Amino acid sequence: MAKILLEMKNITKTFPGVKALSNVNLQVEEGEIHALVGENGAGKSTLMNVLSGIYPHGTYEGDIVYDGEVCEFHTIKDSEAKGIVIIHQELALIPYMTIAENMFLGNERGSKFKINWNETNDLAAKYLNVVGLKEQPQVLIKDIGVGKQQLVEIAKALAKNAKLLILDEPTASLNEEDSKALLDLLLKFKKEGMTSIIISHKLNEVSYVADKITVIRDGQTIETLDKATDDISESRIIKGMVGREIADRFPKRPKNIVNDMGEIKLEVRNWTAYHPIYSERKVVDNVNFNVRKGEIVGIAGLMGAGRTELAMSIFGKSYGDNISGQVFIDGKEVHLNNVREAIDHKLAYVTEDRKGNGLILSNTIKLNTTLANLMGVSKHKVINKDEEYAVATDYRQKLSIKCPTVEQNVGNLSGGNMQKVLLAKWMYADPDILILDEPTRGIDVGAKYEIYCIMNQLVAEGKSVIMISSEMPELLGMCDRIYIMNEGKMVGELDAAEASQEAIMSHIIKAG
Repeated sequence: MAKILLEMKNITKTFPGVKALSNVNLQVEEGEIHALVGENGAGKSTLMNVLSGIYPHGTYEGDIVYDGEVCEFHTIKDSEAKGIVIIHQELALIPYMTIAENMFLGNERGSKFKINWNETNDLAAKYLNVVGLKEQPQVLIKDIGVGKQQLVEIAKALAKNAKLLILDEPTASLNEEDSKALLDLLLKFKKEGMTSIIISHKLNEVSYVADKITVIRDGQTIETLDKATDDISESRIIKGMVGREIADRFPKRPKNIVNDMGEIKLEVRNWTAYHPIYSERKVVDNVNFNVRKGEIVGIAGLMGAGRTELAMSIFGKSYGDNISGQVFIDGKEVHLNNVREAIDHKLAYVTEDRKGNGLILSNTIKLNTTLANLMGVSKHKVINKDEEYAVATDYRQKLSIKCPTVEQNVGNLSGGNMQKVLLAKWMYADPDILILDEPTRGIDVGAKYEIYCIMNQLVAEGKSVIMISSEMPELLGMCDRIYIMNEGKMVGELDAAEASQEAIMSHIIKAG
């Protein structure tokens, strides 16, 4: 029988007004990949934050037994000293520092007064080679893609002599190719004796990589499934996560917008934008597309295809330089030179970066909900606090946002509930056209379904939705038409009836 490397016993963690964990138990064997799954807010990340010392001993109840020893971690340094290293979903890298500097930040090589840069760069090169990253240690983080940044985080963990590697949504920002490469890297580490815990909402990846899967629901351990003996199909895992079977991953909606039928709500012609720093680099290249009233249009493409750059450059020129082209709303040309003008023309952009650009984490659900339309809760330019509270409470109920009160800070919510607050913010602005950029990234199947239902409700009301997603199944399940982007260009358009993953990839490959 394999050695138990980690045992978490009866872990209970309470925040003001919320019991996040209630007598949770977890056993992880040495040399296995153990997955933690559950809906947003189930307590997965909280449990790992307890393990890694982010929530120090004394702020929770229960015991952590690691490598046969009862441990009391008061800081993250304490857990790292034992070889427990956590990589969070939001990567902790500094863009204007080099790969090597990031890898050894807080773990510097050299003496107390002088860093040994030769040793730093040599060790960085060694661990970059282990994770299969060909970049030089002196390259700046800002100059490499998200997939490579994720590998830097893993190399950084290895440089801390990690024995137990914890990865929180490691593939949330990666395309399918980069995701597969990262999972194969974990399997390689497993053969070499590394133990890993992975939190993921991508159940196909969980089934591919994990030896055991522990399901957490509402802060409690529900079950642990063993790949060797149990059914670990997606439908079986979902049943454990939500307490019921979900027969259909995508809510039904009649797709009645076909070809040239329907009133064109938004049309973009010959749209071009350049990189804001590298002024010679064209990030959006002569793009043309449209969306009709009551339609969901998808934009597919690999990482770096230019989808987010396109959306942000249209939304009040909030990204890009030397932007040219035309935008038409309801057949009339409009000039959206800033975000306020975009909002005034009933256009909204729900960013993929909800924590960085979408929400003010240190402020309340109430404020975040009304932020894009403060005039709606104001009289004579003075905010009516009672009206603001009523609006936020109304959207809390409409979107099933799980929180004790709308006075709670957004930063204390789970990812799925944050995403709902972000949607509420833009729904309250009452747009006619919504651009949703990766609206379900990093959230569970139950919350995804709720967001899909919200999208269907919006188009049923006559709104137009543009959906950018790296998950092709959800584009195929939700969209009336799908445009395909590659290297800043529109390289294809497919109706729902002819769209498939193979057809989308075929357009990308031919264009490449």
